[in-house]
Amino acid sequence: MKKTVLVFLLLILAGAGGWYASSDPDTPTAKYRFVKVEKGDLESIVSSTGTLSAVSTVQVGTQVSGTIFKIFVDFNQKVRQGELIALIDTTFLAASVRDTESSLERARTQLAHSEREQRRIAALYEKTMAATSDLEQAQYNLELSKSGLKSAQAALDRAHINLRYASIYAPIDGTVISRPVDAGQTVAASFSAPTLFLIANDLSQMQILANVDEGDIGQIEDGQQARFTVQAYPGRTFRGEVGQVRLQPTTIQNVVNYTVVVSVANEEGLLLPGMTATVDFMIERAQDVFKVPNAALRFRPSTEMMAEFRKQMEQQEVGGGEGGDSTRGRGNRTWGGGGGGGGLEGGGRNRDAARLWHLDAEGNPQVLRVRTGITDGQMTEIRAEDLSEGLEVISGILASDTPRPTSIFPSAVPAGPPGGGRRGGSPF
Repeated sequence: MKKTVLVFLLLILAGAGGWYASSDPDTPTAKYRFVKVEKGDLESIVSSTGTLSAVSTVQVGTQVSGTIFKIFVDFNQKVRQGELIALIDTTFLAASVRDTESSLERARTQLAHSEREQRRIAALYEKTMAATSDLEQAQYNLELSKSGLKSAQAALDRAHINLRYASIYAPIDGTVISRPVDAGQTVAASFSAPTLFLIANDLSQMQILANVDEGDIGQIEDGQQARFTVQAYPGRTFRGEVGQVRLQPTTIQNVVNYTVVVSVANEEGLLLPGMTATVDFMIERAQDVFKVPNAALRFRPSTEMMAEFRKQMEQQEVGGGEGGDSTRGRGNRTWGGGGGGGGLEGGGRNRDAARLWHLDAEGNPQVLRVRTGITDGQMTEIRAEDLSEGLEVISGILASDTPRPTSIFPSAVPAGPPGGGRRGGSPF
């Protein structure tokens, strides 16, 4: 039994020693993250959020104070212009009309008395039986009575108007979307007209008021196409058109924004006022083009990767001078350009030039010069001569120069020095 256990341990140690001896501490292991070049459509958009609302909305209020006697319409009900929708209690308003009518009669009586008095004083004045001051006073009283009659008539007209204001009529054709009052509620119009109803003119045509920051507003113009989604229908996309870019700026959290009005057709009636819409303004569109994730264009090679690439270039140039094929990789070095994937010699004159890194058939890093087009924030259009769909390009490094373990029993043997170098002696 002891011999069997000893043989088993010897086999384990022999296998561990063989694995340790076969591992080369100077060979770096590099693992890359790859993405593929795709082909398809690409859109450049500007995203924003806004609120749906009716194109025309009217707040219906009251110009007289009183108690709501009766309401004839309710939420979501369609109304016609001139239709009676509410009535305010007319008890006090009718009493006011009767009071002003009485004041008018009194003013008329006073005027008639003043006319008779003026004629009597005038006759006495012609007979030198009345003083001039008496005639002037009579004339003054007559003019004052005429003014009082006009004032009483105006008060009566005002009382009649207030009585008519007790009947609330719909000012437009539309749909009642808000009714904040109920029958029996008292409304006061002393300082401002209270809102009784909110009527939307036509809900088949709506609009979105979207806030676009100043960095993107230059790309928005009238007539531009837009698409949007709402939370109520997450799997559906609606279409719209930019109708107006308002010039009045608003500052939200120290960012200057401008209001963009998007006209929306709502024939199905799915869109409701107040819904939050996520809007994408269509800036540019490219069809059937090569595109790659932006991470590949932002990739920066490591120092070891650049050293390996330069080594490969030097070997190819030497091979070409001796009659070998010198075209591999050299053509890519003739393109100027900056862009992503830097680290090579060359100018940065073209703003649309970029580099993509990939591995050749032998696993050596190679660079492909491309020109970039539109982007949607995640994918970017690329153009190059030697470009094919499905090409795997490097977007990141998962691990580089990983140190190998110095022992299968790390708690028993001290770890190796930094850099993964082998310490002297056996691990056991």
